[in-house]
Amino acid sequence: MDQAPAIELIGIDKKFGAVHANKNINLTVAKGSIHGIIGENGAGKSTLMSIIYGFYHADSGSIHIDGKPVAIKDSQSAIDAGIGMVHQHFMLVENFTVLENLMLGAEGGALLRQGVDKARAELKRLEQEYELEVDPDAVIEELPVGLQQRVEILKALYRGADILILDEPTGVLTPAEADHLFRILEVLRNEGKTIILITHKLREIMAITDTVSVMRRGEMVATRRTAETTVEELAELMVGRRVLLQVEKGAANPGDIMLSVRNLTVKDGRGVTMVNNVSFDVRCGEIVGIAGVAGNGQSELLQAITGIRKPVSGEIYIGGKPVTGYDPARLRQLGLAHIPEDRHHMGLVLPFEEAENAILGYHRDNRYGRGPMLDPDAVRKAAEAEIEKYDIRPPNARLKSANFSGGNQQKIVVAREIERDPSLLIVGQPTRGVDIGAIEFIHRRIIETRDAAKAILLVSVELDEIRSLSDRVLVMFAGRVVGETSPDTGEQTLGLMMAGIAA
Repeated sequence: MDQAPAIELIGIDKKFGAVHANKNINLTVAKGSIHGIIGENGAGKSTLMSIIYGFYHADSGSIHIDGKPVAIKDSQSAIDAGIGMVHQHFMLVENFTVLENLMLGAEGGALLRQGVDKARAELKRLEQEYELEVDPDAVIEELPVGLQQRVEILKALYRGADILILDEPTGVLTPAEADHLFRILEVLRNEGKTIILITHKLREIMAITDTVSVMRRGEMVATRRTAETTVEELAELMVGRRVLLQVEKGAANPGDIMLSVRNLTVKDGRGVTMVNNVSFDVRCGEIVGIAGVAGNGQSELLQAITGIRKPVSGEIYIGGKPVTGYDPARLRQLGLAHIPEDRHHMGLVLPFEEAENAILGYHRDNRYGRGPMLDPDAVRKAAEAEIEKYDIRPPNARLKSANFSGGNQQKIVVAREIERDPSLLIVGQPTRGVDIGAIEFIHRRIIETRDAAKAILLVSVELDEIRSLSDRVLVMFAGRVVGETSPDTGEQTLGLMMAGIAA
């Protein structure tokens, strides 16, 4: 008799008003396998996982665990059914220890001492069985993100999870940490655990999964044995058309220095030094990428260059002119444009219409009106031209920006900044949370901007993006530039540099 699937979804359907998030989804996940689920933004992956974990209730359909129907009313029901979830943004109490986080919500009764001893013994067993070693008395905020992620996995295992859902688990990891995570997942699979992996990184799907399912526009469109498919086929299934996966670009033709940073030191809001005595140049006609694990000073560096955060010391020159006063409007006059890392908090005003966001920061330009009054027709026509050129969907300049998908929101920001014909383009995380079709489009626009003899400084936590777009790569670790290298440098070498280990 064949073994029952670890989890089976039958006819799962979910609507949010007019949005049909999941359409009659059927999914079978074999016991003791690693099953990948991929799809563009808005494909319905997160909704489906939220139904499995009890955050949402399906309008119709059923869930079977080990061949038996189960009613998952909430997260506790999911945990009771043997389902654990490791979220993209960790759900840990940062000033608690590893052991305290493990026990939280499962303290073991009124006699806490008894519960602590039991939890410590169980943690030791789990660490040894699944190669998940971590100091039980370490405080979470003092652990690197790779170890914090281990704690999340240990939490799920401690609560008896046989099915683990991991949502974009490598987004904050170095390549070496990601490789270690994959080894852990293989150990878990070999011990009989079932893994559901949500990721947009097709390379990871090919490296670690046994089976992959593809969602598009709320539907499950295909399931493949990973060994029997290709990255190209999966990308086409996700988008519904052929996708250019490799960035096509010719050799750079660097010209004059456009951005010069000298001995720059920047502190964050807590007074902690995040950028420590950094110097570099960016020339017209080249893309300089900054590689590094998130939190090593890249964000603060961009904020200083774009006038958002005042440095403690050092100098910045744009086109040979010193930057003083740190006024973003003045910097735009010097030819700087900025695609910020966080489009929601720094790139867009979500309740504003698309046309309003399309001129944000440039609304005093004469082309949009005279004096204090805007010309609505001029604003709308300019926005509609960008909508057509950048394939922003839906093509409605009056639609609130909050109602566009993440990829189209990013296109609004990219169009606004690039269409100003800047001399210097600062780009932070250009494709964060963006689906594969929009990634292809945005990458092409960045290359076209470089080829128009513009200087580009690029920050991304996606190492593949840094390597494919950049002409030179600077590596940041602990607030310092620890090296400069070619984008052809091997991933392992770059990963060691990102971890602060000289390669």
